[in-house]
Amino acid sequence: MKYGFDAVIVLHLAAAVAAIGIGALAFAARKGSMVHRLAGRSWVLLMLVAAISSFWIQTKGHFSPIHILSVAVPLMLAAGVYFAATGRLVRHRRMMTGIYALGLGVAGLFTLLPSRLLGHLLWTSLGLI
Repeated sequence: MKYGFDAVIVLHLAAAVAAIGIGALAFAARKGSMVHRLAGRSWVLLMLVAAISSFWIQTKGHFSPIHILSVAVPLMLAAGVYFAATGRLVRHRRMMTGIYALGLGVAGLFTLLPSRLLGHLLWTSLGLI
């Protein structure tokens, strides 16, 4: 395993962590408000950066199953933005909530596996591996 952070990993991690906070702000803000719209647009951009940058993060030169999210997230983001623009707000809310849960929650859990860089660093620092 490569134990180090290169620029792409730092970019990917920064975008993902920022997306967690900005996404939470978008969910907490009054729907349709300027805060909701600005946070939502920022969140979409951060999610795109996280998804696209992940293609340069590979294990031994190969993609992993989590890269399926790297393809799905931009498509789902486009659908979610389309739903908001066309007034299909229930679909918009469901799509964005799903992306938040899958794209950040599930991917975040996979990141903490002991075989992954961040997971290995975390579990090693805690003395569990």
